[in-house]
Amino acid sequence: MKAFKKLWQEIAPIGRDDKGGYLRYALSEPELVLRDWFRNQAARRDMFVTEDGNGNLFAWWGTSWGHDAVITGSHFDSVPHGGGYDGPLGIVSAFLAVDRLRARGFTPAKPIGIAAFVEEEGGRFGVPCLGSRLLTGAITPKKAAALRDADGVTFGEALGVRPAGALPDLVGRMSAVVELHIEQGRALDALGAPIGVASAIWPHGRWRMDFTGAGDHAGTTKMADRHDPMLTFAYTVLAANKEARLSGAHATIARVLVEPNATNAIPSLVRGWLDARAEDTGTLDRLVESVVKRAHDRAERDGTTVLVQPESSSPEVAFDTALATKLSGILGDAPILPTGAGHDAGVLSAHVPTAMLFVRNPTGVSHSPAEHAPDDDCAAGVRALADVLEALA
Repeated sequence: MKAFKKLWQEIAPIGRDDKGGYLRYALSEPELVLRDWFRNQAARRDMFVTEDGNGNLFAWWGTSWGHDAVITGSHFDSVPHGGGYDGPLGIVSAFLAVDRLRARGFTPAKPIGIAAFVEEEGGRFGVPCLGSRLLTGAITPKKAAALRDADGVTFGEALGVRPAGALPDLVGRMSAVVELHIEQGRALDALGAPIGVASAIWPHGRWRMDFTGAGDHAGTTKMADRHDPMLTFAYTVLAANKEARLSGAHATIARVLVEPNATNAIPSLVRGWLDARAEDTGTLDRLVESVVKRAHDRAERDGTTVLVQPESSSPEVAFDTALATKLSGILGDAPILPTGAGHDAGVLSAHVPTAMLFVRNPTGVSHSPAEHAPDDDCAAGVRALADVLEALA
């Protein structure tokens, strides 16, 4: 536990805001500091660092990209004002797992790579798991390079080069991927288990919704004469909540931009982003269709228009069943459970046998400054990851 606490405290202040959350956008100053920290940690352990041309870093114990490598790690970037564990816990734990294996005198037969994937959250450039999508060819370098942040900076400009795109012979280079992550829920706490294994990731996606109306004066325009897109937007937020509850799914509209964004002006445009997730693809499709239909129906009444554009889509991910069962057995029959959150491991699972380990989160809170895992449980996660890497490499 002391080893975890010491290493964790090295990164804890980086990118922290005045309310205890984090602003660690991809390729921003705090994240670049963390990437330097990653290189320094690798150097301390005589691990060679490579970059894949897409912004992803890999620290190697053994030959870099040697045949049948075992990959672990996670990401550094955060959602705006998010928690500190989502992502970095997997990277810190990976370095400590290597320390633990070396202390045992273990020598891997396969290369072990610790990954730091770029832009997992999509908080800066809008596409989640961007680094792993590029690595696997799920998004083209041209499309990725043109993605812009709120200040108009493209991903290509922030990266400094045109993304390299998919890594050739990905399957031959990797034999397994294991990502350790804080649980984003309370299932493990309810089971009294510090560590769990993922079975699946719900299908999910993001849709941009543009509500357009007629901008006008708030004090002189009669209520009956208004074409206010804010009303259509507000109705859609409530409709998304209702439809999700009825279908046992999740729908969230938490990001919004308004033009002209003035107190005394009726808006001309309200742009919102729908995040929708469900247990299966059919339920997700029906949920989104229902929300969009209700938005259009309301727009007809308000004299406004709605344009819906999908921005990202992640299909249902069923992690390698044999691998999940094997890991659960290694860890003393650790519980196997699904998650509604997306991860780089989910993208990679379409190409390589992939698994995830979860560390207990007593409150279940994530993407918030209140996100937390006790040091004892984090240390248990390090031990579990070390055991898993030893068995796989």
